Amino acid sequence: MKNFCANKKITMDFATVFTAFNPAEAQLVRSRLEAAGFHPFVVGELSALTMEGYSQAAGGIRVQVPAAEAADATEFLGS
Repeated sequence: MKNFCANKKITMDFATVFTAFNPAEAQLVRSRLEAAGFHPFVVGELSALTMEGYSQAAGGIRVQVPAAEAADATEFLGS
């Protein structure tokens, strides 16, 4: 996934480091990553809360970080 800032014309790649089927679990992982100094965000949480079963149908609620942090974040979550 890419994020584009129109004013500054900067693009940034993001990588999914964790997938959850429960919004609480996704937020817990996001909090752990943030506390460790990463820059995470959660994708698909609101849709999952809006429609029952949506998170499973859409492949889960994704926790993403900038691609440059992905390897370190994945290692951190594995420890």
